[in-house]
Amino acid sequence: MNIESIREKFAALNQVHCGKTPVFFDGPGGAQVPNCVLEAMVEYLGKSNANLGGAYFSSLHTQWLMQEARQAAVDLYHAESTENIVFGANATSIAFSMSRAIANTWQAGDEIIVTALDHYSNVSPWVLAAEEKGVVVKQVPVVEHNCTLDMQTLAELVTPKTRLLALTYASNTTGSIVDVKNAIKIVRAQSKALVYVDAVHFTPHGRIDVQALDCDFLVSSSYKYFGPHLGILYGKSEHLRSLSPYKVAPAKNINPNRWETGTQSFEALAGFVATVNYLASLPELSSEIQSSEMSRAEKLDVAFAMINEWEAALSSHFLQQCSSVPGLTLYGLQTVENRTPTFAFRVDGIAPRQVSEFFAEHAICVWDGNFYAQGLYDQIGLSDNGGVVRVGCMHYNTIEEIDRFFVLLNDLIEREKTA
Repeated sequence: MNIESIREKFAALNQVHCGKTPVFFDGPGGAQVPNCVLEAMVEYLGKSNANLGGAYFSSLHTQWLMQEARQAAVDLYHAESTENIVFGANATSIAFSMSRAIANTWQAGDEIIVTALDHYSNVSPWVLAAEEKGVVVKQVPVVEHNCTLDMQTLAELVTPKTRLLALTYASNTTGSIVDVKNAIKIVRAQSKALVYVDAVHFTPHGRIDVQALDCDFLVSSSYKYFGPHLGILYGKSEHLRSLSPYKVAPAKNINPNRWETGTQSFEALAGFVATVNYLASLPELSSEIQSSEMSRAEKLDVAFAMINEWEAALSSHFLQQCSSVPGLTLYGLQTVENRTPTFAFRVDGIAPRQVSEFFAEHAICVWDGNFYAQGLYDQIGLSDNGGVVRVGCMHYNTIEEIDRFFVLLNDLIEREKTA
């Protein structure tokens, strides 16, 4: 990948803060945004801001924009049709909305399965709905030595009474990627349960194909992959048709619009289209790839292959550096395979918050805490001691930034030894 050309497209990566060029290792909490996305949002608000349903030009433009955004989501997810795409404020809001509609099909004594690896935005909505309906909740644990999902236990938990499996595509804390396709096959073999996939953390790192997965629902938030705050849901047509949404009575009862409560953020839709176009433009930065005749979906195939290759190099370098830091404990996979470049660790004798504050002084953005992955932290015993430090790389990060991070981390450790 031409990293220099990519980084030129992000104003945030080229600013100076307190005399230093900042390093953004906070991608899992929200990625930086390329200039083209900012420009698209300003363009819409400045010239075409209107609601749907009018006969005049800006309302007609907004209607066109909404369809363009649905098509962009079709290409991003490899969905069947624009009728499968539902927009909302964010993935969490969508999960709460969908949980209420889906739970209306449950009966007391039914069962659902959630996982300890998930962000609780894909746990709490289902648990609360299950409590209201008298439905049994089961939770798949993690394999503690590498923080991956325990697939064997998943298979043991599924019964003919299972009505739903809610699982993540990748951990927002440890970066562990779940074999979602295999998980769905396990569920399908033993039940008629629906499968709801949280792809919020996975989407910036891997190519999604909802048809190949055969999932019933999949959701992401575009601010995690270089776009605005917007939730994007894929749902199989038969479910969007058969389920009943909570909606305002006069609103049209047609799919997918009937699932979209209130006025949408049209400026976010404009930004989302630009986000998908940005990702699809990455092959153009390589002199070895002839992309002019490709469709946008085909360009996305190539783009994510490029992202995967670069992020594997970042992960390899980060893991190698971790191995030489005294007192560092890494939670999660110790290899490049089956992970995103997201790393969770603790350093002996130094609280995670102290680490993140130290790096903040040097304009390096990292997170500390539990990141709403409550089941994971409860299982591995980190709920009451500050959690972990989380470093998350994106395709715009560099080897040099990782080296800068580890020089400072070793400086911090040495400083604490002599304090």
